Amino acid sequence: MTESIADGWFDHAPCGLIAMSIDGVIRDVNDRFLTWTGHARGDLVDRPIATLVGAGSRRVWEERVAPMMHLRDAVDEVALDLVRADGTTMPALINAAQDGESPLIRMAVFNATERVRYERDLLAARRAAESSQQRVRVLQELSTTFGLTATDEEVARSFAEAARDAFGARETAVLLAGDDGELTLTAGVNPLAGRVAPVPPLRQTEDVTVVTADGVEFPEVAAGLREAGLTSLSVTPLLADGVRQGTLVCFFDGSADFDAEYYDLQRALGRQASQTLVRVRLQRRLAALALHDQLTGVANRQLLQLTLDEALTAAIERGEPLSVLFLDIDEFKSINDAFGHAAGDLVLVELATRLAQSVRAGDVVGRIGGDEFVAVCPGADAEAAAIVAERILSICRAPIPVVEGIVSASVSVGVSVFRPGSDARPGAEQMLMRADAAMYDAKRAGKDRMTLSAAL
Repeated sequence: MTESIADGWFDHAPCGLIAMSIDGVIRDVNDRFLTWTGHARGDLVDRPIATLVGAGSRRVWEERVAPMMHLRDAVDEVALDLVRADGTTMPALINAAQDGESPLIRMAVFNATERVRYERDLLAARRAAESSQQRVRVLQELSTTFGLTATDEEVARSFAEAARDAFGARETAVLLAGDDGELTLTAGVNPLAGRVAPVPPLRQTEDVTVVTADGVEFPEVAAGLREAGLTSLSVTPLLADGVRQGTLVCFFDGSADFDAEYYDLQRALGRQASQTLVRVRLQRRLAALALHDQLTGVANRQLLQLTLDEALTAAIERGEPLSVLFLDIDEFKSINDAFGHAAGDLVLVELATRLAQSVRAGDVVGRIGGDEFVAVCPGADAEAAAIVAERILSICRAPIPVVEGIVSASVSVGVSVFRPGSDARPGAEQMLMRADAAMYDAKRAGKDRMTLSAAL
């Protein structure tokens, strides 16, 4: 290898590199090119590069690339096929230029396999769109119809309806995979229910599968189709990153044209349904994370504020009381000092769990900061709030085992009550401040107790 091509970047470049003479004879290649093509370096050195050009690209090579190389001109972004060691071809983009005053020509080779595959998929989708604009329009519009609050059932129902309309199916069914991988009917109708399960024998497929009533590959399904007065069904897997999200089944009672367009559109629908499910689930998860305390999992200050604002509005509309409980762990600094901050975090997590178990269904527990927690209790008057508070005090007194020993914790609770019709409407911050003040009254009175704030 000459000194001019011996730099370390040559073998480790993120693209294929070929050094060759003006007459097109290979002098060296880098490891990346060898990995892509499967050739050995010894088989390529001193070999004319033209012998690596695929049959379908030879005209491009002879009429465009070779003349420019002889003229020592640059070659930019030429697409051609290069022959691998096993005889298959690799789509590639090449750039070439003379190496300064050196007699060598350097060629950069970029593997275009994924780009070509993408372009082919894009062309197929474009052709499908041109031949069936209404179908594709339905599919495209679906991906933008779901917001942060969309449920899996809403997504499944929309795709079941879209598939029925787009493909002229008598019925469609969307089955989603649970945590155990089992498929459950989530939307649509399964006309074979009670006769045969159409999905289990087919669900391992990675592509669209069609079963006809006169088919022999799946005799039980075929018999079920005949019994239900159906002629065929298609099964489309809903896959995202290789993980099965579910399955779409289309049922037909007449002739169906299962041509290339049908398969392409089914695949497109399957991809879109899968991506939408993943996106909606991720959006819900991100939204939940943004509104929940990262340590304890209960609501954070932002969610508590939203909850309290909504609860105040609902209390006025319904004429029902609303209580806010403000809780602070007694002597929490001493717990951290005695057992360490890791143990302190365990205490916070455990007490948050106990708080959530102590309140009523419909109440919301959140961590407002440090060792302070809040419970929003819609419909709770002073008496009901006191019962909840006493339950919290009792359950929080139970010892908490940590690695360093046993922690005995308690909380002080302040309660603020809003009575529509008797009290002026407070703001959310005012409710919290009154409950906070009542909590400090409980602290001053000896801790591990509940204090009710003065009327608003």
